[in-house]
Amino acid sequence: MAFDSTCKFLAESFPSDFATWLLGKPIVFSKLSPSELSLEPIRADALILFDSDDLILHIEFQTEPDPDMPFRLADYRLRIFRRFPGKQVRQIVIYLNPTTSELVYQTAFAIPGTRHEFEVIRLWEQPTDIFFEALGLLPLAVLSNTQDKNDILRQVASRIDAIPELRTQANLAASASLLAGLVLKKDFIHQVLRREIMQQSVIYQEWREEFLQEGKLEGKREGKLEGKLEEAFSLVCRQLSRRIGNISPELSAQVQALPLTQIEALGEALLDFSSPNDLTSWLHNNQG
Repeated sequence: MAFDSTCKFLAESFPSDFATWLLGKPIVFSKLSPSELSLEPIRADALILFDSDDLILHIEFQTEPDPDMPFRLADYRLRIFRRFPGKQVRQIVIYLNPTTSELVYQTAFAIPGTRHEFEVIRLWEQPTDIFFEALGLLPLAVLSNTQDKNDILRQVASRIDAIPELRTQANLAASASLLAGLVLKKDFIHQVLRREIMQQSVIYQEWREEFLQEGKLEGKREGKLEGKLEEAFSLVCRQLSRRIGNISPELSAQVQALPLTQIEALGEALLDFSSPNDLTSWLHNNQG
């Protein structure tokens, strides 16, 4: 699951926490599907729309700068107006990964005769204390303005361990682990956050099930070992692209040379990957 999609999962699971943070009050929202805006969404994996009686909250989570973001926000604003002309709209882009790019400071789309403004939050500039005020925000704390991210992750883990409801605990632990992968080393994250808890989370289970079921179904349609290998390789490559971006032809060739059982094992291991180096290390330890 991509970093921005993890944030989307958190916002959908804890809408009141995000409303309090972004709007200053715990507005009761329902989820609004992008399909209700007449046209297909430009990109829905990191987009969330919340609807209340008089306000629509549109959040976009971004791991990296996106030059198309101002246009996308303007486009969605017009779609929302077409469907809900009487409602107020707050549009907020939340950038996760520190960068010096000027793109993350853009707050308007402008062409001759037209200007549309939106809000931007750069997590690395946000006070850390904010994210300890609500359970749903805890996984974001390690991305905030802090010099000691290791200590912040320890505090987050302590808070999560104290949650009595197991499913909530597991979902927050898995989310915190994934997002911490942007700024901390994988080995340290595993020392702090208990893997056995994370494996019970919706995030982990859905991702694992997606890989296993899609691979099984596609393999059955082929009906041959070669077909299963090809489909499993294709699926792993798609998951790798989501987790760590495009991989080199050399790494791709190494993955393709794996037997089916190892490709399936790689599919399960991908949840821990945050960079191509993780794939290189896994292949080194599992080949031959």
